[in-house]
Amino acid sequence: MKPSRSEFITVRRLKYHVRHWGAEGSPKLFMLHGWMDVSASFQFVVDCLRHDWHVIAPDWRGFGLSEAQHADTYYFPDYVGDLDSVLQHYSPIDPVNLLGHSMGGNAVCLYAGVRPDRVAKLVNLEGFGMPATQPEQAPERYAKWLDELRSPATMRGYGSREEVARRLQKTNPRLTDERAHFLSGHWSAQNAEGRWDVLGDPAHKGSSPLLYRVEEALACWQRISAPVLWVEAEDTDVWRWMGPKDKARVEIDRRIAHLANVKKASIAQAGHMLHHDQPEALAALIEAFLDAPEVPGSSA
Repeated sequence: MKPSRSEFITVRRLKYHVRHWGAEGSPKLFMLHGWMDVSASFQFVVDCLRHDWHVIAPDWRGFGLSEAQHADTYYFPDYVGDLDSVLQHYSPIDPVNLLGHSMGGNAVCLYAGVRPDRVAKLVNLEGFGMPATQPEQAPERYAKWLDELRSPATMRGYGSREEVARRLQKTNPRLTDERAHFLSGHWSAQNAEGRWDVLGDPAHKGSSPLLYRVEEALACWQRISAPVLWVEAEDTDVWRWMGPKDKARVEIDRRIAHLANVKKASIAQAGHMLHHDQPEALAALIEAFLDAPEVPGSSA
């Protein structure tokens, strides 16, 4: 495995953990992980990159080794604000190559539309966005949020690191024993009682009182000027939260159509955690995209 190193910086008054691979002087590639994940999740893809890259991957607030925000609700715009601060720290002038998975993919797409001049190329891994909502859902959503504030979410503990690895494999049966063992040591930590706690703030499990307004998100996507690589897993489980497959496919394609310069790709024998399932194939796609000359307005 390629060695990584840790750094802690202050991001909007929070102590942020940032993982680095590669030499400081190499071209920068920022990687942003998904919900209930950590920066070390990209290890397998980094191992498969052929070029010399300085990969910079933060743990989002309240995940991994980054500080939790000491509040009972996480709001999505805060991830975008944190990303802006991280990029300002490491690349205050030059546009960056930006990659995000799932929740991280949603965050980088929003950011690339809000700050189009800051992004050179953009890779979205399974960052589909959330199901569209209607205003009439607001009262029930607020009520659900209030109910959850009375009974805050908790995280289950595990008796051993091996139990954590098995839990990861339950979520993703494709995960090999070796990869599950590696991830378990970054996804959790042993507490004073000898049990293993997931490195994620339980507040992440709570509902947001704010509805997902898809047209606002797409208005941001439409302003993205960077070339976009849109990568889906052949066996994605996005249908679990996006609705019936045929209708969800139509909606996802509608969203993709808001990207002016996009190249679409699918990875076989991979699920939502495609960076764990097929890191070699994914790394090849990423580098081919980053190496290719920019063709304005192209779409595939």
